Amino acid sequence: MANFLSKEHITANANFNRWLVPPAALAVHLSIGMAYGFSVFWKPLGNALVGADGKPLAACAAGATNLSEKLSGTARALFATDCNWTQFDLGWMFTLFFVLLGCSAALWGGWLEREGPRKAGLVSMVLWCGGLLISAYGVYAHQLWLMWLGSGVIGGIGLGLGYISPVSTLIKWFPDRRGMATGMAIMGFGGGAMIGSPLATKLMGHFATPTNPGVWQTFVALAAIYFVFMLWGSLSYRVPPTGWKPANWTPPAAQNNAMISSKHVHLKNAHKTPQFWLLWLVLCMNVSAGIGIIGAAAPMLQETFGGALIGQPDIGFADIKKDEALTAAAAAVGAGFVGLISLFNIFGRFAWATSSDKLGRKRTYYIFFVLGTLMYCTATYVAGFKSLALFVGAFCVIASMYGGGFATIPAYLADMFGTQFVGAIHGRLLTAWSTAGILGPVVVNYMHDTRLEAKVPFDQVYAPIFLVLAGLLVVGFIANFLVKPVNEKYYMTDAELEAVRKLAHEKSEATNANGAVNSVSQSASHPILVVLAWALVLIPISYGIWSTIQKAWGLFH
Repeated sequence: MANFLSKEHITANANFNRWLVPPAALAVHLSIGMAYGFSVFWKPLGNALVGADGKPLAACAAGATNLSEKLSGTARALFATDCNWTQFDLGWMFTLFFVLLGCSAALWGGWLEREGPRKAGLVSMVLWCGGLLISAYGVYAHQLWLMWLGSGVIGGIGLGLGYISPVSTLIKWFPDRRGMATGMAIMGFGGGAMIGSPLATKLMGHFATPTNPGVWQTFVALAAIYFVFMLWGSLSYRVPPTGWKPANWTPPAAQNNAMISSKHVHLKNAHKTPQFWLLWLVLCMNVSAGIGIIGAAAPMLQETFGGALIGQPDIGFADIKKDEALTAAAAAVGAGFVGLISLFNIFGRFAWATSSDKLGRKRTYYIFFVLGTLMYCTATYVAGFKSLALFVGAFCVIASMYGGGFATIPAYLADMFGTQFVGAIHGRLLTAWSTAGILGPVVVNYMHDTRLEAKVPFDQVYAPIFLVLAGLLVVGFIANFLVKPVNEKYYMTDAELEAVRKLAHEKSEATNANGAVNSVSQSASHPILVVLAWALVLIPISYGIWSTIQKAWGLFH
């Protein structure tokens, strides 16, 4: 078993087709990407316990009016079995997902580079699917702490390992298309909820009874489905031998591109460079400016446009809230908006990362920051005269660049620090995501609630928020401007690089004693396998796209 999971065992031979690796990465990322879709469980879980009259029991934090009371209610909810959970209680699981993702990626990125993507992918599978099963028991026993532990902590660690497991491998297989390769995989993480959310909704509908929302059964079913996909994806990972490159490809170093290094920085030295912290700030600002507003997309649209969303432009959101039918109609349009920006978020990951192969990583981030600032300023202006089309268009562009930032950063790191430790360095940089996951929502929610308390009309609440987020993008622009090539003193010598590769059990391109590794060609030696592998991931992606388009149609209907 140790040999089966070893890096030597998964080093590709001459007949391997590199196009088999991206669908394997997608299988893993589509599975763990369901973390984005966990909000579909909040409402069913909030009404899980019903009384003898068939009505949901009161929440553990019933009557809470301030943060202190809410936290006290959450502390009681952790172990109580006689009251329901609020979205505030359950939302901490979402926070744990992304805090643990960044921390685990940073802690175990070096281990991943030594042991290889197959072992990391399988560990991710055990943690993510095992976490879902623990959460299923937590729902069954109505123990919130088990859900936090299962999906939030254990699953969050699995998210981190699964997220970075294919990054280094894809970059090494596609040195000629680094952005495209990472864009394909990270598109899968964004698309996981697009597939998982409608699937989970259907499963809950199938398992639900008058006294049971069907959530724990859905968790078990999802764990089984994701187990199969992540197992296949992890076992399909292969790494190229040292020195491999695509046929007829000239490395960038030969083109004298100073922003693409042909040398490598050791993991232990990467964080000592100014480039690491500048790129940390670049990612943090890009994510902070997007994540808070994307998380509040549906209420933002409803509060800003009010009755204009449902053909009654003379009434505001305050009037809509008083009528259940109007509230439901506006919520349906808001859900369509969420679906639309999710599509742009997903495809922006692939499109922007791919275009960065031609534009260059630094220039691509310049576009993100300049265009993003313009879009936020545009949204501030068009919200004033209620131009729905321009407002929606601005946020679709913002969502595409939010996703594009995630997908482009691994290639940017490979350009700066080389490919030897890029997966581990990327793991450490993901702490910027964890930070942004707190910073962005705090800024948006604090300013939103403060302005509402000041009796600002709903349709005027968001304008200054957009300007603050534009300011974050300006900070990111400055950080990106300051990124320069890494100083020569940080690069490993040839002897150090050879020692590192020996420790990581890497094989060279030359034929070894057993003939297991030969000169790897680009020939399509397994066309049927490639078609089947891509079909296995494109079919569920197509299902997710169709489900999302159906929701988004409500925005235009």
